[in-house]
Parts: sequence; C-alpha cells; structure tokens
Amino acid sequence: MPFNLDKFVASPSVEELDSLKKSEIVKVAKHYGVEFQPLMRKDEIKRYVLEYLVDESILPITVLETAITVPTDNTFELKRLEIEMNKEIRLKRNEEREMQMQMQKEKEEREMQMQMQREKEAREHEFRLKQLELGVIKGSDPKIGLDTGGLFDVSKHVKFVPKFQEDNVEKFFNHFEKLGEQLK
Repeated sequence: MPFNLDKFVASPSVEELDSLKKSEIVKVAKHYGVEFQPLMRKDEIKRYVLEYLVDESILPITVLETAITVPTDNTFELKRLEIEMNKEIRLKRNEEREMQMQMQKEKEEREMQMQMQREKEAREHEFRLKQLELGVIKGSDPKIGLDTGGLFDVSKHVKFVPKFQEDNVEKFFNHFEKLGEQLK
C-alpha cells in the first residue's frame, strides 16, 4: 500500500515510522521541518524525526527509550580500520612472498651446490679411471719406473679390447668377457 503523508501526520506511530522506506521518512522529516543531511542513513533520519515528535509532545517520551538506538556515525573510524586491516594484509602477503622467494633462492643454491658436487665427483671418477688406465694408482708400469704392486695394468691390455660398435653390442660383450677370463 502506498505511503500517505497526511494519514501519518494525523496519527503518527513508531510502528508505522519503522515500516517506512528512507524516501518516505525524508518526506515526514521535511513536513515537520526536521533538519538532516541527505547522506544520512535511514536510521539516523528516523531518530531525528522521533526526537522531534517527542519534543513536540506528539509521541510519548517512552518511545525514545524503546526505539532502537542509532549508533554514532563511525564511518570514518570504520574506513580507517578497514584501511589499516588491508595494509596489514598486504604487509603479510609481502612477507610471505619474500619468504617464498628466499626459500626458493636457498633451494636453488642447494641444488646448484649438489650439481657442482656431482660434477666434481664425476671429474674425480674420470681422473681415477684415467689413472687406472695409465697404471698410476699403487705404483705404475715398470717402463715408467714405478712398481705396480701386482695389480692388473689396464694400459698394457687395452689394445686387446675390441672397438665398441653400437649396432653389434652382443659381439663386443662376448669378446670382452672372453678377454677378461683369459687375462684374469
């Protein structure tokens, strides 16, 4: 049912005032000459209208006691708190991002160290193999002037190992095994 200002003015009540929309409360406030700011919330304008009606003895004073109290305007405080909260959230996100970047950097450094260690071990292994081939470990070949210590000298027998051919792997391994058995 549409709002009728004359009907409300004839018999105002808190219940009817509570049921009104903001635009209808604004009409009532203008009718009684209640001063308000257009940007005010509905509850604030309603509170001014109620206070006016009580001051003019149109409604009893008990209406104010039972009416819902309108909180003071804390919009600026709420906005400030919201801004602070958003700032804290951004700071925490930045800290988390920095921690993740630091952890990633440390992980990459560990991986790099591990890779360097593997490369070092591979070079050392290659070096040892070359030493074995040349007979340098635990002495050497008598031709070089060092004692071999009774070890098998690869350099002397490497000439017997057949050349590896990918297309004939079986032949290579068979020949290699026979040669190993013969030379012990």
